[in-house]
Amino acid sequence: MVGNNWQPTTDNSLLQARARLLQQIREFFYQRQVLEVDTPLLASAIGTAPALDPVRALLKNDAGHEQEHFLQTSPEFPMKRLLAAGSGPIYQLGKAFRNGEAGRKHNPEFTMLEWYRPGFSMEQLISEVDELFATTLDLPSAQRISYGELFMTFLDIDPFTITLPALHEVAKLKLDVEIETASIDLWLDLLFSHCIEPELREPVCIYNYPATQAALAALDQDEQGRTVARRFEFVAGGLELANGYYELTDSREQRRRFQADQAERQQAGLPTYDVDEYLLAALDHGMPNCAGVAVGVDRLLMLQTGKNDIRDVISFPVDRV
Repeated sequence: MVGNNWQPTTDNSLLQARARLLQQIREFFYQRQVLEVDTPLLASAIGTAPALDPVRALLKNDAGHEQEHFLQTSPEFPMKRLLAAGSGPIYQLGKAFRNGEAGRKHNPEFTMLEWYRPGFSMEQLISEVDELFATTLDLPSAQRISYGELFMTFLDIDPFTITLPALHEVAKLKLDVEIETASIDLWLDLLFSHCIEPELREPVCIYNYPATQAALAALDQDEQGRTVARRFEFVAGGLELANGYYELTDSREQRRRFQADQAERQQAGLPTYDVDEYLLAALDHGMPNCAGVAVGVDRLLMLQTGKNDIRDVISFPVDRV
């Protein structure tokens, strides 16, 4: 029964607020001469990270045979192909899709802002994210704190040295979940999302993640000589707003990481997907050294308008489409 569910979950003031936010974002990049680009929502290959569950789409070719495609979980791969082809600094503002993500902070279809800055260091991009959030949300500059410091502050554990059994004991005390086969990274992620992130009300930029959480970020050494991922996240109002990298440009290392993801997915009983050979070819051709970041626009709008549920800022969330 449809009932009144044909109606949007927003009102006109929220529609206008979204329009102003999108205009602010575009003006921000126009002033900095960063080019807006448009890449396909459909992809023949998708990110391999075990946490990603893509939305499948079947396309018919000229012979009428169905070919599996996916709705993009992020525009990252085609944007990196543009960078390798000489695009210069670019941004994209559009839809992304992730299966199984619905709730107060998630909708399977959401609006993502992603941009890349050739020649920027990670620290320069962090400063630019600060500037964007000051412009759109009137936020102060984020406190910068390392991933290790954050876990020591809130949970009194060192995420770089703790053993899996010890971490499991901490998780049993702190979390109302029980996953016997969880990895260290899964427990750390759960502890962060349940015990740390909700406490971060003022803007915080977290950097220097464990190397096992590098995803598509380059690796480096921190002050203690540990190998860390050149990755950062912004959190404010208890919400993750941005996830950025100093980007990996080595095609062989990227292939190795894709293969490691596939092995982890297989071990966990998850479906495996072909790696994106287009991306690997672009990296092999030569992508410039750069920093890149993805921002959840719906969450920016939640903070800007004081809403606690993403469904309040999306005209038609997943249960109304």
